[in-house]
Amino acid sequence: MQSNNKIRAGNSSHWFRLLDTQSWRQVAIILMSSFLSVAISLPQTACAAPAQTGDTTPSHTKAEIPATGAWQPPSGLQQVPIWPAAAPDMDDVDQPPESVLTRSTPEAINGDSSQTVFDVSSPTMTIFPPKGENTGAAVVVFPGGGFRILAVTIEGTEICNWITSKGITCVLSKYRVPGTNHYWNSDCKCHITPEVPRALQDAQRTIRTVRARAQELHIDPHKIGVMGFSAGGYLGAQTSNIFKPTYRPVDEIDQVSSRPDFALLFFPGHLCRSGDKLDPGIQVTSNTPPTFLLQAWDDPVDEICNSTLYLRALNKAGVPAEVHLFATGGHAFGLRRDHSPDTVWPSLVENWLKDIEVLP
Repeated sequence: MQSNNKIRAGNSSHWFRLLDTQSWRQVAIILMSSFLSVAISLPQTACAAPAQTGDTTPSHTKAEIPATGAWQPPSGLQQVPIWPAAAPDMDDVDQPPESVLTRSTPEAINGDSSQTVFDVSSPTMTIFPPKGENTGAAVVVFPGGGFRILAVTIEGTEICNWITSKGITCVLSKYRVPGTNHYWNSDCKCHITPEVPRALQDAQRTIRTVRARAQELHIDPHKIGVMGFSAGGYLGAQTSNIFKPTYRPVDEIDQVSSRPDFALLFFPGHLCRSGDKLDPGIQVTSNTPPTFLLQAWDDPVDEICNSTLYLRALNKAGVPAEVHLFATGGHAFGLRRDHSPDTVWPSLVENWLKDIEVLP
């Protein structure tokens, strides 16, 4: 049976078959010489220490305003807890109260500042209603931040505003951090996988809650997807493959499926492990939802193998997937820049959502 997976590199209209690791490098060279007159940075070793995620603008060029207290959503939107009481498995967690760092970013789409959230212990979801005609679809957005912080503006609120402009309900997840999933520890200079995946617990619970409230939110319970950036992309991959609850059920909501109906993963991290091997906790099967992958070859934080290894697993399992690999673009991009990939990916996503019949 022929694969229906697609790979698009940069702005090229050429499609490529799935390739082995060596061939991926050859594709990069071909793209550089044939389609794009730019340098392509090939992957580094899988065990390299990651750079900081989120807003990558150097802090010394930005006015920063630290503030205590929980992050608050844009005016007119309601932020609601995802757990009926305290979040599970927090008895042995000792961390400071939640705080927000507001940074001056004139390039921001809505306003002139960006926010980063620290030390989340009370996870929430914020619902952004669709604008115009409601398509009945919904997307749960997982911001990135290396499971240390949440880049809640550039990979959260700004993304939700674009999603809702397409008639889709957006649900912004504020999941627990830090150290709540596979992360880089600067003290030991090593990656650590916590025994309890609290961020995954929150991600599963959020999807279940949205599906349980589908009628109230005026959405189709069979058109609920996830969209994740960097570490959030890893959550998107986890929820696409790990359906068994990672926590003890607390109410009737936990009887509802946490499987997303589709997944959009932007420059995902944590999938490519030492030796260029896919995270063994990700077992892709035919039940994995259709997936859209997007990343830049020159990503200095999450290597391209995070996307290519996952793509290979999707293809092997016969899961429909579309992948766009750009020669340049870096990491933690969204909608702000006036050039590719920022100006290109929205139409690619919209067309793909039409292809899989999420959008009319």
